[in-house]
Amino acid sequence: MMPLFAVICRDKPGALQTRLDTREAHLGFIRDSGIVRMAGPLIEDGEMRGSLLILEADDLAAARDWAANDPYKAAGLFDSVEVIEWKKVIG
Repeated sequence: MMPLFAVICRDKPGALQTRLDTREAHLGFIRDSGIVRMAGPLIEDGEMRGSLLILEADDLAAARDWAANDPYKAAGLFDSVEVIEWKKVIG
């Protein structure tokens, strides 16, 4: 099995409409890439404010490349993006 990587993204303040406008392209990118094992929005005060994705990729560079090509990134949604190796222990 290839290593897993967590992609932790925080939206820019007030960027919910950008997220909503780009959501279908983002979900299509996830489906088409075939490397996303889990994904979902981060919620603050009942509103989507970021993303957490778990990727199965060859290495950190490949995971970072995936994150750099996410339509949300291209739309300027994110204030920050962290990509870090992750080890599944439970679940």
